[in-house]
Amino acid sequence: QVQLVESGGGLVQAGGSLRLSCTASGRFASINGMGWYRQAPGKQRELVAAIISGGSTNYADSVKGRFTISRDNDKNTVYLQMNSLKPEDTAVYYCNAQIRPVGWVESNYWGQGTQVTVSS
Repeated sequence: QVQLVESGGGLVQAGGSLRLSCTASGRFASINGMGWYRQAPGKQRELVAAIISGGSTNYADSVKGRFTISRDNDKNTVYLQMNSLKPEDTAVYYCNAQIRPVGWVESNYWGQGTQVTVSS
């Protein structure tokens, strides 16, 4: 069974940094796009950053210049380096990936979410 396991969330002061990690496990043939979404209380889930297998990236305007997404294909892991954090970055962050399990079609998978809280 394919799973995405996240780590790295926590509490940080404004201006600080955190690094999120997300690793895919299970039996799969390939991983296409990987990314991070976030959902703040009372708000819709939004895309933060995404990276495709070739390395091209996409960022929300609100995090450009502060966050960096990267991936290690050998480790089936995607990272989100978050710098200059602001209180408005406070949210639950979810890992997302398009994965093709062995003998199955490509599907969209989500991690369990990790809380990021930025204090002012």
